[in-house]
Amino acid sequence: MQLMDSTRTPSITHLKCEYQINPFGIDCRAPRLSWQLSSDDYEITQHAYQILVADSRSAIEKDLANCWDSGIVKSSASIQQVYQGVELRSRQRYYWKVRLWLDEDQPSEWSEIAFWEMALINTDDWQALWISPDEEDIHPDAPAPLMRRVFHFDAELEKARLYITSLGLYEAYINGKRVGDQYFTPGWTSYHKRLQVQTYDVSELIKEGENALAVWLGNGWYRGRLGWQGQRAIYGDRLALFAQLELQPLQGERMVVISDEHWKTHLSPLIKSQIYDGETYDARLEEDGWNSFGFNDKRWRKVYLIRPYAGQLVAASAPAVRAINYIRPKQIMARPNGEYIFDFGQNMVGWVRLLVEGEAGTIITIRHAEVLDRFGNLYSDNLRSAKQSVIYILKGQGLEIYQPHFSFQGFRYVSVRGYPDTPTLDSLLGVVLHSDMTPTGTFTCSNPLIDQLYQNIVWSQKGNFLDVPTDCPQRDERLGWTGDAQVFALSAAMNMDVAGFFTKWLRDLAADQRQDGSVPHVAPDMLEESGSSAWGDAAVIVPWIIYQVYGDERILEEQFESMQRWVDYIHTQAGDELIWNSGFHFGDWLASLSTQPLFPKPVTNTDLIATAFFAHSTDLLARSAAILEKEALAKTYRSLFEQIKSAFNREFVSPSGRIGSNTQAAYVIPLMFDLLPEDQRKDAAHRLAKLIEKNDGRLSTGFVSTPYICHVLTRYGYSEIAYQLLIQDSPPSWLYAVKKGATTIWEHWDSIKPDGSFQDALMNSFNHYANGAIADWLYQVVAGIRPAEPGFKSILIQPIPGGNLTYAKATYQSMYGLICCAWEIRDSNFNLEIQIPPNTHAQVYLPDGSLPNQVGSGSYRFSCPWRAS
Repeated sequence: MQLMDSTRTPSITHLKCEYQINPFGIDCRAPRLSWQLSSDDYEITQHAYQILVADSRSAIEKDLANCWDSGIVKSSASIQQVYQGVELRSRQRYYWKVRLWLDEDQPSEWSEIAFWEMALINTDDWQALWISPDEEDIHPDAPAPLMRRVFHFDAELEKARLYITSLGLYEAYINGKRVGDQYFTPGWTSYHKRLQVQTYDVSELIKEGENALAVWLGNGWYRGRLGWQGQRAIYGDRLALFAQLELQPLQGERMVVISDEHWKTHLSPLIKSQIYDGETYDARLEEDGWNSFGFNDKRWRKVYLIRPYAGQLVAASAPAVRAINYIRPKQIMARPNGEYIFDFGQNMVGWVRLLVEGEAGTIITIRHAEVLDRFGNLYSDNLRSAKQSVIYILKGQGLEIYQPHFSFQGFRYVSVRGYPDTPTLDSLLGVVLHSDMTPTGTFTCSNPLIDQLYQNIVWSQKGNFLDVPTDCPQRDERLGWTGDAQVFALSAAMNMDVAGFFTKWLRDLAADQRQDGSVPHVAPDMLEESGSSAWGDAAVIVPWIIYQVYGDERILEEQFESMQRWVDYIHTQAGDELIWNSGFHFGDWLASLSTQPLFPKPVTNTDLIATAFFAHSTDLLARSAAILEKEALAKTYRSLFEQIKSAFNREFVSPSGRIGSNTQAAYVIPLMFDLLPEDQRKDAAHRLAKLIEKNDGRLSTGFVSTPYICHVLTRYGYSEIAYQLLIQDSPPSWLYAVKKGATTIWEHWDSIKPDGSFQDALMNSFNHYANGAIADWLYQVVAGIRPAEPGFKSILIQPIPGGNLTYAKATYQSMYGLICCAWEIRDSNFNLEIQIPPNTHAQVYLPDGSLPNQVGSGSYRFSCPWRAS
């Protein structure tokens, strides 16, 4: 081991409250505070800390903690520290800072000052009324309505806040300027039970004198078409607004402008808007200045007051959807039918921004697709009934710029028909939209195909993490499938900071959970179907992953009732025999040996998979109960887990060691969940290896077992077979799609077949992240980074080379700081460089089998002889 050069310069950085930097408008009454130590030195460990919280910057600058002084707390923990001060108040901004001790004597300097600001957290804080457009808006295909009101403010302003939500989607404007940079607000939740409220600082938008507050409403998920059966207005048939603008002058009382009967409404140029189908916009119908003061709204109609929303108003907690990237098209192809096809070079989710100049009434039609057919035309059959098109009608007044408002598309290729003259590469701009999750992980290696696979995984996460974790972003589905989310959650958490994203989603999952404990197939639920193993198990598995990655005990506490109800539901279904063989199950969905590609019934018996997940969720529930110090429950569910294991082995494991239907999945899942007796596990792993060998070194697994197969092989000494699966490039394999030019993960291993034809169009997404769950194996095994303790307080560094790779490198920005692991094989030596963040420690295992190296924080080099197997 060689310690790299360092200097002792510790500082306190990355101050976060509820996973956010200076969050705005939260409703958590006991927020958690986290920070990082930054230092080039080694063996930096926090011995103690002190947090101060005040309700003014001037107080905190003077070290006056009039809200909370934690005192000196002897602890090395620098994440998830719970505020324990005075009761928090609506609207109030709280300032905080922290200092620490590296030993018992000398404290550090205070950190920079951070803050959080509370939302309206009490029911009686609200004065706003629920208002809706008039009767012309009752149909989902009606034009998107506009709403506005004017107000007078004649004082010197200290601050202004807009608290707003809607039934449907909204865009808000003050004095002609758009409020915030968020899209698809208020987001998709279990609308009957939970509705998010956004808080905006609009101080810079308010003028002295006359002002205008305006809102544009859209159907979105609330009233638009959802699902493949044409369901509309699932949550309600009337759009509505709930808004409260509060203006605090430097002197005097707060002024409040609310949604009430004084607003006026009018239909907009957005004639049609549906998430699946796109939008039709007639620019000739625009009324300039509609969202500004001075506009003549005499022709506009009065709004309606409607009954108050019956669910719970909650502050938005997940990262907002924003425009994250912009992509210029790579080429334009003119087609004989008069269309121009733009290739953006990347399967993406968002929309295109159109730049055009032409005569009034000119109709431009923009269609979106993921791939081209063999003739070079857009392939749209796999969209099913989703139109994914935008129609724009020019007003004919010089350069016009348009992008959609309440619809998003999944596409790489865009066809344009009706464009005046000949379009150029500047005529369209791709706008990438997704939840604004901070990237946390990177991976690269010596195989460029694997590097592209990793990028495809990241892009599929971007495309499908748009407010909820969807299965696909293009066809008439785009739903929060629970099974897809749970198999990918760990990979997602390594790629990006998804703590807030999944916290919000899990709350909706719990809200839609049935009274009997059954978990819906999708969350938020609109299918009204529930109870499948591996899908419903998301209620247990995803909170556990969030706990492991972020050290988040609160997610276990908050979701524990939901977790317990799910396990108890399964227990009821399984009965005294503890074998879950009733009800509907997706099983090992899309397993490659299935004989039914349209509805791919898995070849591994579903009762084996269901019972295995019953055991796994029970195991995780018992562990969660122990962490939460629910000792009696921990004991109860630990005993149940052992009983399920025994039942599983009696039912599915033959005396000779054959498991179930003798498929790859039948061995992978019980080995991953530690269900077999220890003396049978090596034999089961050997049988798995032989099955892969008989299948020409290829996978036969589906959504449920694929995430685990390489982990199981590595665990039991078959890492080279795991690498063979990774680098295999004929279907079914990860690299087949890469060699076919994919830029995202496909739903099927062979969504495009070797002969160029497509899988059945009724279920063939080219952006489907489930099989991208291999990413966590790339991080944990190829690069060798995994948590030894929740939150990466203790780190395990154990790269396992293979697959003819000569180097690999991964980084992960943990809650404690940046972890880096890079290895290279050169001149018969294995050379490893690592970086361990301050206030953590690591165990480092080298491939030569030597004893682990115990290291503290810092940068290190290791080397050992290497001989390829």
